[in-house]
Amino acid sequence: MYKEIAANKRRTFYIFFVFALLMIAIGWALSYLYGNVMILYIAVGIAVIQAWISYYFSDKVALASTGAKEASKEQYGDLHRLVENLAITAGLPKPRLYVIDDPSPNAFATGRDPQHAAIAVTTGLLDVMEKRELEGVLAHELAHVGNRDILVMTVAVTLVGAVVLISDILLRSWFWRSRDDNDSKSSGAVMLIAIALAILAPLFAQLIQLAVSRKREYLADATGSMLTRFPEGLASALEKIERYERPMAKANRATAHLFINEPFGIEEKKSRSWLATVFSTHPPIPDRVSKLRAML
Repeated sequence: MYKEIAANKRRTFYIFFVFALLMIAIGWALSYLYGNVMILYIAVGIAVIQAWISYYFSDKVALASTGAKEASKEQYGDLHRLVENLAITAGLPKPRLYVIDDPSPNAFATGRDPQHAAIAVTTGLLDVMEKRELEGVLAHELAHVGNRDILVMTVAVTLVGAVVLISDILLRSWFWRSRDDNDSKSSGAVMLIAIALAILAPLFAQLIQLAVSRKREYLADATGSMLTRFPEGLASALEKIERYERPMAKANRATAHLFINEPFGIEEKKSRSWLATVFSTHPPIPDRVSKLRAML
């Protein structure tokens, strides 16, 4: 279990290192096209500003977009007790708790750090899970908080947006400049590299974002199982979540990566092509279940 956690952390570091290089390459290509190094600094500045905004407000946006309401201790006393016990075990502050009125069983965590974290669960999750299964799901989400996964994935989403924006500017700029400018600078191997970066960068950025999300799900599964000392609870819960057919009422692509499983229902998953699976924000549940049961 410890080896898997360490391996996933290393892979995530490598992914973000490649992502940083990609961002610098796009900024450089745009600055080369215009012959102005300041554009590179502006491109990096856009990413930093977007990350700063996302750092402070991402939790509020995620909770509002899913229709989550704060869970009162009077109505959801058992939920509060489970989370409080897990937080004590993990050595973390108790996160704020929210409930989403939706029959689809699912959950997610958000927040920039353990001191500002929140966990949201659907009413469907509370209805169908036994206590040990619910504990496994909550431990998984608390693991995301402790591992700072939510901040990592939020920043990844922000950087993807910045890469797409900059590469789109680069591609459009090259198109109009190439029509009116016959300067030799607009030709040659370097210009071809710049154009290739503009076309391929959004795809690479999206793949990196989704890879981070998938690796972090495996890590949270392992860490959550360490908290409960009962991997079977989460494994059983994941199997129940996978069998549920209906999508969440407020499911959307922007927040899908936050949930313990994609909130789009079983029918969409069945109709997906192999290529669509590559762009999935979550690893297949059978793979996650087999890894959990291998820890027993």
